[in-house]
Parts: sequence; structure tokens; C-alpha cells
Amino acid sequence: MTTKVVGINPKVLQWARERARYSLEDVARKFNKDVEFIEKWESGEEVPTYKQLEKLAYKIYKRPLALFFFPEPPSEPDEHQEFRTLPDFEINKLDADAVYALRIAKAMQISLKEITDDVNPSERKIFQDIRLSTTDNLREVAQDIRKYLNVPLSDQKAWDDDDFALKTWRNKVEEVGVFIFKRSFKQRDISGFCLIDSEFPLIYLNNSTARVRQIFTIFHELAHILLSVNGITKIDDEYINLLQGDSKNIEIFCNQFAAEFLVPSSDFMELSKADKIDDAFILNIARDYKVSREVVLRRLFEFDFIKQNNYDKMLLRWNQEYSNKEKTSGGDYYRTQTAYLGENYLKLVFNKYYQGKYDIEQVADHLNFSKIETVEKLEQYLLKRNVI
Repeated sequence: MTTKVVGINPKVLQWARERARYSLEDVARKFNKDVEFIEKWESGEEVPTYKQLEKLAYKIYKRPLALFFFPEPPSEPDEHQEFRTLPDFEINKLDADAVYALRIAKAMQISLKEITDDVNPSERKIFQDIRLSTTDNLREVAQDIRKYLNVPLSDQKAWDDDDFALKTWRNKVEEVGVFIFKRSFKQRDISGFCLIDSEFPLIYLNNSTARVRQIFTIFHELAHILLSVNGITKIDDEYINLLQGDSKNIEIFCNQFAAEFLVPSSDFMELSKADKIDDAFILNIARDYKVSREVVLRRLFEFDFIKQNNYDKMLLRWNQEYSNKEKTSGGDYYRTQTAYLGENYLKLVFNKYYQGKYDIEQVADHLNFSKIETVEKLEQYLLKRNVI
């Protein structure tokens, strides 16, 4: 169909491109056209065909097609306002995929509200029962939250491996009202983020990072939620040095809380006594607690077991190792989607379906699937594994 579409608002076209963090050149490349081609759409001099508009809406900007006929661009909060603990230059570095992930997360919050009639189904809600301040005593706070989650340190250290640890921590945090989702971020320096809410705060993890990194991110973002602040966690936290005031205090607190929670000071002081602190020593401790080497390194530095220059050198070397790693394949699609969406969320959605309150199209909407067949195949996968 080559008929030009009538009624498109060029201001919305420009707004959608800018919100998606694409330049005119980026969009022109996706159509294999000159920049002037896209400029004419945004000036109103020309209009796209319906097929071109569909590509813009669904594949590039990832927006509802009807949006482009609005009389004015919709009002959306700016990332600079929502994530005040990141400096402006870091916000500006968020790529199109990361910005889209934030939109997906907000859509998931809306889905949760609809599915549950705006009432979080958890019997206990940690974000209501526990509120944090950056002036709190970290050791006491970490102990209180460990008791609230009911995971003794002895259990944590007895877990078989990092995979079991990640699944267990995810379940424990979701049991107390914080939903955790995953996706594979194209912007690999993002570990995850959180969005606060009065009923449905949630955490997103970068599934491309190591399991131990994901565990740390859960508790860094949980601290954000209990401080009532949206947050984004980066692999390299050097940006914290550029922050000031409350924003800097919050990020330092969240890092320290996650480290103290996962590797309690009282226990760590006994393990960390050694004549030689090297990679092998750090790796052994990391395996004991099911955490990353970076967490152990941070603890060693906090207690003055290593000096600043050694800390910086080791951290730089490990970050370079991470950057040089090849991305792994996605594996089985339905297993991946189960990990991304989480068993708790999937149960909520399919329960509505089995109760006759949702049709299969509504299930697809809440799972963010475009095809009914995908829902049916995921359902069979989940049934075989007794997930639903």
C-alpha cells in the first residue's frame, strides 16, 4: 500500500524520534534514505505511507500507531527528572534500547495494577514495612532486612551455586511485594534499574550480566526502592564521584547496603584475614557468599585490607575482562521468556485467563507478545514444567 496517510502530526513524529534517542541520521539509515527524506516528514512537507508509518511506530519508535495522529505530543516524565541520581551526561548516554526498556517497565506496572485491581497480592510488603534513610546504620538495616526476608547467612553460604542463589533471592524479594523482571540490554554497561510505586515497585535486571552481578543489582535497587528513589545501576560506578549532595549520598548508600547485606561485616572480618590478597583469594570468598569479585574487593577496601591503587588496578582489569567477553546466545526462547517475565507474574496473568476473565489476546498484551501462537507455545512450556 503506497497511499500517503492523512492526519499524521509531524510534531509527534519529531517527539517520538527524540524520545527514542534517535538522530535524523539513525532513522534515515533504517529506511535506507537520505536525511532530507525524514526531515520532510517532520516538517510536514511530506508524509509517510501506511507501511512506512507502521515501521516507524512498531519497529523503530515502538509506539502505538494511533499516537501519531494526536493533536499534541503526550506528556511523559523526562529521564533527567525520574533518575536524579545519575548525572546528566549519563542520562544522555542512555541508548534507544535502554529508553525503551524504561517504557516497557512502566507498561508492566500498569499491567500489574490491572491484573490485580491495583492491590499488590503479597501478604507482606517490604516497601511499606521498611523505609530507609541514608543516615541509617548500615549493619543494623542489613540485619533487619535479612530477618524480614528470612534468609540466614548460613543458608546463603550453603547454596549450591550462583544460579540457585539468584533464583532464591529473586523469589524472596518478590514474596515481599517487589516484582523483578529481566531483559538483555543492548547497552551492556547497565546492570539494571528500578521504578518506585505505592503498590508495584519493580526491578529490571540485565540478563546479559553475570548472575552474581544480578544478585548485587537486586539489593542495590531494593535500597533505592526503600529510599523511595528511582535508580539505574551501572557496571562502572565512577559516575558517583561526579554527583553531589543527596544524589551522591544515595548511590553510596545503595552500594554499601548491597555489600553489607550480601557480605555482612561481622562474618567477613573473620574470612578476610590472609597473608596474601590476590585473585584466587578473592574468588574463593566470592564463591563462599555467592557474590561477585567486585563486592569482595569493595569490602576489602572498606576495611583497609587493600590500598586505593591496588583496588583501582584490580577493578579496572576486571571491567576490561567483562567488556571483552563475547555475548552468549539467547538459548531456548520460552525458557528465556520465563526467566524474563518471572514465574510469579506469569501465574498472575494465566490465572486470569483460566478464570475466564481474560481472553488470549489480553494475555498476549500483558506478556508483550504480538502473536497468539507465542502465548500458546509458552503456555505449553509452562504447563510441562508445572509453573502454572
